[in-house]
Amino acid sequence: MKPLTERQQQVLALIRQSLAEEGMPPTRAEIARALRLKSANTAEAHLRALAKKGYIELLGGRNRNIRLIESGNSPPHALPIVGRVAAGAPLLAIEHIEGQASLETLFHPRPDYLLRVQGMSMCEAGILDGDLLAVKRTSVAENGQIVVARLEDEVTVKRFERYGKRVRLLPENKAFAPLEVDPARVTLVIEGIVVGVIRSGRL
Repeated sequence: MKPLTERQQQVLALIRQSLAEEGMPPTRAEIARALRLKSANTAEAHLRALAKKGYIELLGGRNRNIRLIESGNSPPHALPIVGRVAAGAPLLAIEHIEGQASLETLFHPRPDYLLRVQGMSMCEAGILDGDLLAVKRTSVAENGQIVVARLEDEVTVKRFERYGKRVRLLPENKAFAPLEVDPARVTLVIEGIVVGVIRSGRL
């Protein structure tokens, strides 16, 4: 299949997200609004490019006439790559998705997305700035697992430890202090557990 431009990758990611979450593809107007395109006609041009490259099929007669072509043409396991996350926004919001990565089943359990690391707070665990983390979506974690956690409005990657009714989010870098969290007073949401690391520049 022909490679996609960055914008085409974003449109394809939005289609996949809409199908997964809503059970139907987005309209042209929804694509234009989500990606801040000039108009629905611009969205239509991107859809036609995706169809020409074999990623989707445009059916006749309906506004939501997009069919995702998976078998035979699409990669068997295309994961969204999540980059910088805006405070308070959903982790997999379309504006955070840099593109897609095609992976065989390299990790167990099978991940749901890739998260780009920012900073060096986990460097002693072999997780460096710019690396991609393979993340399995879950709302629960066991002691010792490395998690993607939302603490109030900020997303962080730390090792999880629960003691009594409190939680510690532990860095793997002696220059950083642990985060002591009382879930009764501070909003803490586990977004997923880390199941693998892809070194920066290796994908």
